[in-house]
Amino acid sequence: MFLALPLVVDAANALKAHPSPYLALHGEDPVEWRDWGDAAMTEARRLNRPLFISSGYFACHWCHVMQQESFRNPQIADLLNTHFLPVKLDRELSPAIDDHLIRFVERTRGQAGWPLNVFLTPDGYPIAGVTYLPPENFREVLERVAAGWQQQAARLSELARNAAEEAARGDTVGDPKPLPEADVVASGVVAGAFAIADELGGGFGQQNKFPMEPQLLVLLDLQESRPDGRLDGFLRTTLTAMASRGLRDHLAGGFFRYTVDPDWRTPHFEKMLYNQALLARVYLRAADVLDEPLFADVARDTLDFVLNNMAGTDGGFIASLSAVDQQGREGGAYLWDEAALSDTLGQGEYQLARAYWSLEEDVSPDQGLLPQRLRSPAEAARMAGLSEKAVEQLVPQIRRKMLDARARRLPPRDPKELTAWNGLLLWALADAVALSPDSRYVEAAREVAGFVRTMWNGGGLFRARDGSRVIGEASLEDSAYVAAGLL
Repeated sequence: MFLALPLVVDAANALKAHPSPYLALHGEDPVEWRDWGDAAMTEARRLNRPLFISSGYFACHWCHVMQQESFRNPQIADLLNTHFLPVKLDRELSPAIDDHLIRFVERTRGQAGWPLNVFLTPDGYPIAGVTYLPPENFREVLERVAAGWQQQAARLSELARNAAEEAARGDTVGDPKPLPEADVVASGVVAGAFAIADELGGGFGQQNKFPMEPQLLVLLDLQESRPDGRLDGFLRTTLTAMASRGLRDHLAGGFFRYTVDPDWRTPHFEKMLYNQALLARVYLRAADVLDEPLFADVARDTLDFVLNNMAGTDGGFIASLSAVDQQGREGGAYLWDEAALSDTLGQGEYQLARAYWSLEEDVSPDQGLLPQRLRSPAEAARMAGLSEKAVEQLVPQIRRKMLDARARRLPPRDPKELTAWNGLLLWALADAVALSPDSRYVEAAREVAGFVRTMWNGGGLFRARDGSRVIGEASLEDSAYVAAGLL
């Protein structure tokens, strides 16, 4: 068994007051975190220690869980500090590095996600990687890797280097081949989509459900150019399910990042700017292609949520709203206790709210009730013993009361304004104006365009801004999305 050395308390954590809100959250960890950069690599080579890179982001629920369980654990911190060179990475500021590590973990474990934890040789070649682990399992992994490095560092370095070089050869583009005919490509895309489509419940796969916005946009383009009844049905089912169930916030608007079940009922509660921008584009496109005005209403509701709730201080819009509330409870800002909701509304309004937003235990997370829209206003009126007109009159005032109560438990905000994601928002606002001119969206688009122009340094873009500080180096997506939005 590998034995840890006694805990050595050292104030070497370099993340205190870091401009990245996510990295600053780790500034009080007993782990002696370094920021990513040449200095960390140089120190790892000098000490001949493996690098331990942990990548995550501010809104990530499981990132917060692993911090509390493992990175705040003195014994685990001692293992990391003694036998590794620990580096914390904000994936939103270093997307290229994160993508490189994600692809390694996908190749070696079959899937990846965040928090992403990867061990590298001092020369930067990945050895092994894991995502979230409970503290006892994570400690075992640390002990095994540390013991392996002590016993055969040279062998591990050689294996890691050879594996990285082999993967790089596999990524090399060979001689160009003739492009297939457009119809062949289109048929292949549609066939590939239906191979993993859930035609009954909407979306892709049979476990957790992500919106998959780029794929939906491609399928909408194909449906417009070569209409297909089966594809039409799948798109309508998917878009209706995403808009009517737990993926969407039915009080304030906006979408959560994904659901943990195949029925779109139970979300992970982070709200990301890029999801709002992409889903607004999806629903605007669907309103046009499928001739469904309700989809345009969903798009406008999503954009209104962003304009009302995600404005930054520097002309752009912020990265995200956290999945956890101020007390660290996942979804605490969005879930309702039955008794508290009844007290907030009174019995009559509470019964209508239960019917209108399907507030039942069997469609909500265990931690509380989550408003969803699985019933029509007519069904809600029958259940509450009211007329449809009364429902139409009462629901807005009930929503206001619920939002006023929820305003006392708003989730923490990641205030950094990312260039790429603001470019995506600009693109969505431009699409909204093109489909239905609205002075509010025109003005908002002009403001976002002004913000992304401030991120130009004369020869390239900055990655993000937080107040007067620019943060991070731009990546390809910054240039691409800003160009698309301005175009």
